[in-house]
Amino acid sequence: MERRRGEKVAARMIRLTTATALVFALTTSNAAAQELEPGAYQNAPVGVNVFIAGYGYSTGNVLVDATLPVEGAKAQIHSVAIGYLRTIDLFGRAGKFDVIIPLSSAHFEGVVAGEFRTRDPKGLADPRVRLSVNFVGSPALDLPEFVRYRQRTILGASVQVTVPLGQYDGERLVNLGANRWAFRPELGISQAYGRWVFEGGAGVWVFTDNDEYFGGSTLVQRPLYFVKGNAIYSFRRNLWTSFSYGRATGGETELDGLFRNDLQRNDRIATTLALPAGRIGTVRFVYTSGLTTRLGADFDSISVTYQYSWGPKPARK
Repeated sequence: MERRRGEKVAARMIRLTTATALVFALTTSNAAAQELEPGAYQNAPVGVNVFIAGYGYSTGNVLVDATLPVEGAKAQIHSVAIGYLRTIDLFGRAGKFDVIIPLSSAHFEGVVAGEFRTRDPKGLADPRVRLSVNFVGSPALDLPEFVRYRQRTILGASVQVTVPLGQYDGERLVNLGANRWAFRPELGISQAYGRWVFEGGAGVWVFTDNDEYFGGSTLVQRPLYFVKGNAIYSFRRNLWTSFSYGRATGGETELDGLFRNDLQRNDRIATTLALPAGRIGTVRFVYTSGLTTRLGADFDSISVTYQYSWGPKPARK
């Protein structure tokens, strides 16, 4: 009886704490500057593996470089992605490592220098890797210890790296890849109150230079700062929903040393519904939309992902 109870509790917590810790890059890199990912800092037992596959569709002003000189830019992007996440022990604290590999098929259109242009790139977008650790309120636990764990306040941090391996052509304005490295350090907090979990986070995107920008130019971009918050409600085991809000600002650019007045500022919201899919599976539906936008990132996006988890099992008595 105790073993079965442990399996049920562990399965429930594993799904809750890992299903949303990996948000796919189902749109292009700058479009995802506000990744409103609920549950990223919740705890899970050490040794859990998660495979995730997903599909996403975005429409609107979805550009890798939100400061491109394209008037009336519109896009439709279909993306699929696969990812892997593993929970680890980092010096006695709970940690996670994940990797994302996205593929996209897109249609872009807009006016460049007074001429209407279209482009239909297909292929690999920039992959991402991330390492996160909870340094307060979330110790590294094996499965028997985790069954008795109850969340209170968790403080954590993460660093995500975007690797410039996506499709890129320096003779084209619009590409699936950004041809530069990007780093996203972030601090997060998670607080549980009964069935509710409230979360907050803040961080910054830092970019390296793109020395092969359109026309042989060099693009330099200043940091892009963001804040976000999530409210998660669990109806019952493996069935939960969340509401999210995020704001990003900054990201001005220089082209061949000339500063461009292209400050980005936008507010986005999202809602997520997670449903059980078998004993160790989860399906998640996500919708995101823009509230206000000064430059770029004015788009709507829907995605569906499937998660399959496996890992440690309770010891038999």
